[in-house]
Amino acid sequence: MDSDEEHAETLTPVKTKDKKHKKKKNKGELVKAKIEVVHEEKEKIGPVVGYFPSGFDPTSDGAAATGFHVYRNRRMNKRMQLVVGSPASSVEYVGTSYAGEAAAGHSSMYAIGVFDKEKGTLKVVPIAANKIFRLEPKVKTLDAVDKEPATSTVEELTFSDRLVKQRQITNLFGTKKEIKRDEKKLAMNQDDDPESQKMLDMTMENVVVNELVLENTESHVARNIPPCNLSATTPQEAYVLDQIILKGEWDYLEDIYYNLRKGEEADFSSYPTFVSNRIEKLTNIKDDFVKKKQCCILSFINHLLRFKEEHSARDKSTPKHKIPYILRNRFSAMFGNTSNSDSKSKWLASEKISLLVCYILVLTLFSDEFDTDFCDISKDLKMSQLVVKQHYEHLGCKVRRKNSANHATLPVPLKFPEVRRKRKR
Repeated sequence: MDSDEEHAETLTPVKTKDKKHKKKKNKGELVKAKIEVVHEEKEKIGPVVGYFPSGFDPTSDGAAATGFHVYRNRRMNKRMQLVVGSPASSVEYVGTSYAGEAAAGHSSMYAIGVFDKEKGTLKVVPIAANKIFRLEPKVKTLDAVDKEPATSTVEELTFSDRLVKQRQITNLFGTKKEIKRDEKKLAMNQDDDPESQKMLDMTMENVVVNELVLENTESHVARNIPPCNLSATTPQEAYVLDQIILKGEWDYLEDIYYNLRKGEEADFSSYPTFVSNRIEKLTNIKDDFVKKKQCCILSFINHLLRFKEEHSARDKSTPKHKIPYILRNRFSAMFGNTSNSDSKSKWLASEKISLLVCYILVLTLFSDEFDTDFCDISKDLKMSQLVVKQHYEHLGCKVRRKNSANHATLPVPLKFPEVRRKRKR
């Protein structure tokens, strides 16, 4: 076998006997020799030692032709077995490295040395303690006497058979959680039934797809935006205001309208910047119906902003705002963590915050006649203008510079930017 070599020069005493003078002291002869240590390799088995505690002598004249076999486990290389016997004998001697003395955990090491006087070399082969086998006699079975194994290999289970065995053991001795987990894995790894797939294809051929409804559904679900009308011809019809502010909610949004009627005593310091900057515009509206409607839209924006601040982790110090009960319940249902595993969490999920921001931005378009400067609403949302611009574009708006400020307008019909998806590596 190939091996690593360690060389060292030593003086080895060799004793010689003088037959004529037995009573005289033996004289030693100094010989220079190179010591070569031969190590074991993974693919080759080193020497093993077996001894018979029963006193059996395999070289005696009465013993039948004796042979030996060394077996090694495929998975656990340290597990070995030495079998000594003959096909003609019903008794064989077996020693293992994982039972008996070999498995007792001896820390001692042994070695076999072969000295070549002519070449002046001494080869030393280390032998581990688990390779010294105590050979115990065992009686063969009738099948083993008639048919000797051709090879020492043991047939191994395939990967699928091993999974089946493991699943059977789990069903017998596993917990309910482990059994349920294995059932889910089995359902996910099952191949599609060709018959059911064929029936599904036949059923889908007869399905009539309404493309307009499909587009509206995609805009509501996939794009995470308020209700919209893709076939609208005017900006006022593009987003359905009656579905953003419901019929029974308008009566709870008249606080700004009645505050305006106080005249000079009116105080709007507690309102957001977006609302405060449009109070003067409200006073100039002559039509009382239009004025009341605009006041209600601004009041709804105020409640949405306060709800976002109350449920945002960044705004823990925000004073509590009194939101009408009917609106608070609706906001909690629309933007709360009802689908989240942690439904009692106070903070809103990121996708819910994005939807809430879209509702606010759509109402700013209604308030500014679909041409809005979003500098002040960005401050109220505590978001950068770049992020707010991306939300406006997500709603189908066009952003342009006007009077040194960014303005968002809503062209019709609605055209949304393509959703960029990350490429799978």
